Amino acid sequence: MLRALAADPVAGCMVAARIEESGIPAGGGFELWSRGGPEESLCFFGPSLMPIHGTWDDMRAFAERAQRGPRLCSSIVGRRDLAMPLWQQLEPAWGPAREVRSEQPLLVRSALSPIPADLDVRRVLPHEIDAYYGAAVAMFIEEVGTDPRAFDGGRGYRRRISELIARGRAFARFEDGRVAYKCEIAAVSRQVAQIQGVWVDPKHRGQGLGAAGTATVVNEIVASGRVASLYVNGYNLAARQAYANVGFTQVGTFATVMLD
Repeated sequence: MLRALAADPVAGCMVAARIEESGIPAGGGFELWSRGGPEESLCFFGPSLMPIHGTWDDMRAFAERAQRGPRLCSSIVGRRDLAMPLWQQLEPAWGPAREVRSEQPLLVRSALSPIPADLDVRRVLPHEIDAYYGAAVAMFIEEVGTDPRAFDGGRGYRRRISELIARGRAFARFEDGRVAYKCEIAAVSRQVAQIQGVWVDPKHRGQGLGAAGTATVVNEIVASGRVASLYVNGYNLAARQAYANVGFTQVGTFATVMLD
């Protein structure tokens, strides 16, 4: 399994991180599917349905497997040439999608950022959870279009944010006790660390905080011996320019299908 994931360590970072830490998932709403062995085809089934590699026929088989039980995932995400064919097979049963983001450049940086890092960006401390959680909710609503507090009052999302803080994977710049910039390292494998949730308070936009703050996190990742990675919506030109300034380069294209 790890050899199969190592063939595409950037796209497979989230799955590799889970397996390296906890082993192959068994139950609990998490599964790994394959036809012919993991080096032939592979798909992760959990909160998201994530095709890792395979042929069109494999995507058809994964779609058939996904329809055997209740839909537990809220999105389909992965390399565009896999995620979109998988969605085409699932759309008649699972559609319509709430939103399809078919162009999300997949970016990497393996060296220190060429621009100065923001020295005021640091790891969030456990007692700062309330301020950081408020910013995370604002980011989620702006980025995803739904409120993470809608179903359980935010308990699950707050638990996830608290876990990231406890593990030293949440970063922020605070201004007068409020979060001006934030991001998280969502997954850490042996080779790659994936950045997510980059957000700048609207009051502080246009000042370069997004690029400088992300440069800080990239430098942390590179110093650990890993490659920094993220994917960005193709239409978000401001974010794409900021990441270009940080020194990211594109190595592929992701797609995300958001489901109701």
